[in-house]
Amino acid sequence: MMQGIVIWGVAALAAAALAAVFAGYKNRDYSHWVAWCFIFPPLVIWLMLMPRKEGPRPRQPRLDDADRHD
Repeated sequence: MMQGIVIWGVAALAAAALAAVFAGYKNRDYSHWVAWCFIFPPLVIWLMLMPRKEGPRPRQPRLDDADRHD
């Protein structure tokens, strides 16, 4: 039982690290993909199969920017 938890934890950390690399390369929002691939590691395979996006990388608005609009 303990080994299964450790294996899942290592897989989650490795998938999150791979998601950061692939999301950057594929021009995707890396914080979104790192979080989801940490929770569900097989999603990194889906990210690898997705096509590369053209144009600027989407970015999450900062909290300060969101407060200025209110």
